[in-house]
Amino acid sequence: MEADSEQLNRRAGAFKAYLLTPSTRSNRNLYDHLTQLLTKVMDERPLDTVDVMEDMSLEVKRASLEDMQSTLRDLPQTTTAELLAEQQHLLFSQPEDADQDDELGESPLPNVSEIGFYLEQAGVSLGREEMHRIFLALQKLVESQALLRCRLWGKILGIESNYIVAEVEHRDGKEEEEQSTDEPAEEEEREAETEENEIDPLPRSTYSPPPVVPMEAPGTGANKFSYYVCKEPGLPWVKLPHVTPAQITMARLVRKFFKGRLDAPLACYPPFPGDEANYLRAQIARISAGTHVSPHGYYHLREEEGDEEEEAPQDSYEVNPDFESLPAAEMAESLSNWVHHVPHILQQGRCTWVNLAVKPGDDSNEEGEADEKEEDPDEPEPETGPPLLTSLSQDAEMFNVPPWSLRLSSTLTPQHAITVLRSNLWPGAFAYTCGKKFENFYVGWGLKHAGEGFNPAVPPPPQTEYPDGPEITEALDPTPEEEQELREALEEQQAAQEEMEESDEEDDEDDD
Repeated sequence: MEADSEQLNRRAGAFKAYLLTPSTRSNRNLYDHLTQLLTKVMDERPLDTVDVMEDMSLEVKRASLEDMQSTLRDLPQTTTAELLAEQQHLLFSQPEDADQDDELGESPLPNVSEIGFYLEQAGVSLGREEMHRIFLALQKLVESQALLRCRLWGKILGIESNYIVAEVEHRDGKEEEEQSTDEPAEEEEREAETEENEIDPLPRSTYSPPPVVPMEAPGTGANKFSYYVCKEPGLPWVKLPHVTPAQITMARLVRKFFKGRLDAPLACYPPFPGDEANYLRAQIARISAGTHVSPHGYYHLREEEGDEEEEAPQDSYEVNPDFESLPAAEMAESLSNWVHHVPHILQQGRCTWVNLAVKPGDDSNEEGEADEKEEDPDEPEPETGPPLLTSLSQDAEMFNVPPWSLRLSSTLTPQHAITVLRSNLWPGAFAYTCGKKFENFYVGWGLKHAGEGFNPAVPPPPQTEYPDGPEITEALDPTPEEEQELREALEEQQAAQEEMEESDEEDDEDDD
């Protein structure tokens, strides 16, 4: 019996030592925790103790850890929303030395609040709060730039962030000139390579690249207006570069979502000549040329005197002072009441066709040479598009989809409704008219309707590695009979030649 009691005491001491083992996390042991838990149960004597034992255990453990927690806390990091709020707070601040008389005068910025009111009726508004912030951001842009005209073009959606687009027109001589291409640098590199090859001549390729279509000058064609973009109202405005014909041509073959970063490269086929800023500018030019419309008669072509009428640009139009608006119900009946007031972009990537066969130095030729060139059958035919102020009723369908949809903003109160025009080829492009007021607006992904599916461009066929001709064309091996006949013919020809040489030598001896 004494041996059993000693063994029991030994086991109890070992178990107590186990309960007193401290935890590696909290440096506490189970013995002290159970002691405090039982003391708490005896003090409080709760009902249904077995049901609340787990909660009481957590309370005991939490109470023992409160003293171990540090009272110092890390400073919270500034969130993106707070940074944006700080930037937008500057929109509502006004300098103390601002002259109110200048603000009451004529402004290049239209009434964006009124435009937002009509866009709400059309169902394409961005919201009153955002429209008001955009209006203040446009006002800051007008104050920082010498602008003759500024309006909200629209909003293009992106994967990471969006683009708010402002269409502006600079005053004469205020816009900085930009270099359209790097052709001079490329020509210098070619000349340097040519000089090196003259020292050590190497095989040269006979391939000559097609001529580069020149970019339209700022203020004309697709570059008539300049565009500024920002991600959110209050953030800095960034001016987009002018668009080139090559960028417009490639943009028609590419279908890419915008990331929201202007410097993002475009991984696509065919390769696009530029980054996302250039692609964005090309899509803006395409959308403007296809969807910017106005009521029929609001604009009329500018009349030029004398011979200058033929040389007038295609975008030479002005507001008709005698314009009389139609009721909204009549404007919603037919597309013939609407016209395009932005020049059409040709397949060449320009609004005006340029003859690439004529070199820049050929302009000073005489009239006789010019007449000969006109009679040249190889002279390319000038490309023409629909004239300016063409009716929308002449627009062609694509993929069995009508190009436009007309409706009234409300059929319940048509006497107070406005006419809404929606483009089906460029989803997100809208236009409205109310009396003598109209506006074009775009909000979307910047992609054209592609029908059932988009088929990427097919790679071009492989080029020939060497010139083909009869002198290098492979022939079939001759048969043994043909070889024997050829050998005999060569022997007979050689024998005849030897006889002629011997006869010539005998004639020379006789003459001597």
